[in-house]
Amino acid sequence: MNLILLSAEELHQGRALLTGRRLDHIRSVHRAQVGDSLRVGQINGLMGEGVLIHLDNQVAELEVCLNQPPPKPLPLTLLLALPRPKMLKRVLQSVTALGIKNIILLNSYRVEKSYWQSPWLNDDSIQQQLLLGLEQARDTQLPEVVLEKRFKPFVEDRLPRLAEGKRCLVAHPGCAESAPHQIQESSLLAIGPEGGFIPYEVEKLEQTGFEGFHIGPRIQRVENAIPLIVGKLMDDL
Repeated sequence: MNLILLSAEELHQGRALLTGRRLDHIRSVHRAQVGDSLRVGQINGLMGEGVLIHLDNQVAELEVCLNQPPPKPLPLTLLLALPRPKMLKRVLQSVTALGIKNIILLNSYRVEKSYWQSPWLNDDSIQQQLLLGLEQARDTQLPEVVLEKRFKPFVEDRLPRLAEGKRCLVAHPGCAESAPHQIQESSLLAIGPEGGFIPYEVEKLEQTGFEGFHIGPRIQRVENAIPLIVGKLMDDL
């Protein structure tokens, strides 16, 4: 936990009371004592410092000063075929830590139907993973996560509007072009399941203006492919 995140409801006249996981982290990892300063941030707000003014087994009380903006988000929307549930948790944390603020989880032919029934897709579970990613990256701005359970209606009806004004890219094994580097413009990146989108899906994306590229001869797990691809595309990580 590189940043202690606070909700607006927890802040009262510049002070905050912490219990549970954050209290345990302050005690066992930071090994903080009264008078120590800790990095804090308000969810969807500013960052700053919290001075520990009280600590016991039940609660930690911080005097908080928020005066620093969070890091700039990446100018990238991620369109991602829904990973299997065990991987989804790690992927959401990693994507959030990279600074991506718009995440669309999409159905694909190779996505098993059972994945959409996972309890990890409920709002509370998703937010928990996003918060862990923010804590890791010292960021406060929560990403927006949208679930799109039907590929064709999404690509035909909603994707063209999302793609307006953006450079649209799809990572797919077998494409002739290699990944571009140091993209400056706002972009939309599509990444399929392991093994890639099926040809029909790639064709539908290309009809919407997506450019295909590859990242080499090896097939990567989705959790490894995302930071590898984003690192190649963007110069501001």
